[in-house]
Parts: sequence; C-alpha cells; structure tokens
Amino acid sequence: MTSPATLDRAGIEARIPHRGSMCLLEQLESWDAQRIHCSTQTHRAPGNPLRTASGLLAPNAIEYAAQAMALHGGLTASAGQAPSAGFLASVRQVRFGVDRLDDVQGALQVHATRLSGDERQVLYEFRVADASDRSLARGRAVVVLNTPLARKEAAT
Repeated sequence: MTSPATLDRAGIEARIPHRGSMCLLEQLESWDAQRIHCSTQTHRAPGNPLRTASGLLAPNAIEYAAQAMALHGGLTASAGQAPSAGFLASVRQVRFGVDRLDDVQGALQVHATRLSGDERQVLYEFRVADASDRSLARGRAVVVLNTPLARKEAAT
C-alpha cells in the first residue's frame, strides 16, 4: 500500500484498527517521518461512541491522538511491511484546556510528533487544538509495539 500525502476517512479507516463510528479521524492533513496532523469533526456527532450523558469529555482527546499515532505508524512502516500492532501503554504530562470537546466549534486539529522509539515502543508528544489553534489537550504517550497481551493459562 503506498503512503499518500493526504487521506480521507475511508483511507484512514483502511490503515488503523478502528472501524465505523469508532474511527474518529476524518482527514489526514499532512505527515512526515516524525509528525502527523489530522482533522475531524466527529467530536460534535451525537452518535460519537465515546460520548456520555455528560457529553464528550476532554480526556477523550487522548483517543483522538492515539488514532493519529496509529495512523502515523502505518504510514511510516516500510513498504510491503504490515504496521506493527500496538497499544497505548501510558500517557504523561497531560494538560486539558477545556472540560468537554463536543461544544468545541469547527474541526479538531490532532497533532502527534514521534520523539523516540524502536521496534518495541515509541514515545509521542501530542496536541489537540481547535480551529483557531487553541490547545484543548496536550501530553506525551508511550505506545508499545508487537507485544502480545499476557493470557491467563487455564488451570489443569
């Protein structure tokens, strides 16, 4: 699969494990080996799967950023190589500029920058902003790659 300069929602959905309404990103704006920038308006959708009775709370910005990181991993994988399976292991230094995302006007701007990493884990810095570049959430995240989850062995 070639790595395009931009992608729409269908192209993003084909490159990350999230499908349907759980694919939160709508547009890949730009990317390079270290950075990715995506945008979306799914935070305003009444059917957003992360929305609660209280609305779409700010900590959900971490999931938006995690999906951008997953997309970045897929885009930077070597030609012919499947992207590494990964999971969000930790988030640190997280700061929120709002309480809720669902009342933010315009598209969310989701940015992630790869700071370091190897075949086992990657450290990203992320930032989610509104259309006027006001910071809504920012922090750092560690993504662990190619590590099968521990399984509980059946008792004999």
